[in-house]
Amino acid sequence: MTLIEVLVTLSVLAILLAIGVPAFNQFVVSNRLSAYSSDMLSTLTLARSEAIKRNSRVVLCKSADGESCAGTGSWNQGWIVFADPNNNANRDAGEPAAYKAPALQSGYAFDGINGFIGSVSYDTQGGVTQAGTVTLCPPPPAASGQGREIVVSASGRPRESRITSCP
Repeated sequence: MTLIEVLVTLSVLAILLAIGVPAFNQFVVSNRLSAYSSDMLSTLTLARSEAIKRNSRVVLCKSADGESCAGTGSWNQGWIVFADPNNNANRDAGEPAAYKAPALQSGYAFDGINGFIGSVSYDTQGGVTQAGTVTLCPPPPAASGQGREIVVSASGRPRESRITSCP
């Protein structure tokens, strides 16, 4: 091989990498958004079905330690689902956790709006005490046009949609 052939090969490789790496990063961000939003959606569905099955109130709340509800912070820190027969919206001793979600990767923003600020409570009929929304946004600079929104109606049914603007 000559020096010119090696330089041409390296130039072609550099051009392909310059095109491929940003596209791959967008692919990774999009997959993480889908995974995080699907996890929240399935957790909401689990909480609703557990409330109906147990004929008892079930709470989904943000939790940093996976054991108790967090009073501050966002949903980035993780969340838990637990049966709440005494209706105090706090996980007490003896109240089993049905699910524990780990914290999100750094940079992703998972914020609640309206009834989704601290916790969501499902009643025995599968309805929620207050409808709400949670918004998931990727870290900058990928934030534009790639967010997800999960809306929980008063009947307790969650639905997911894509959003084009992240705060």
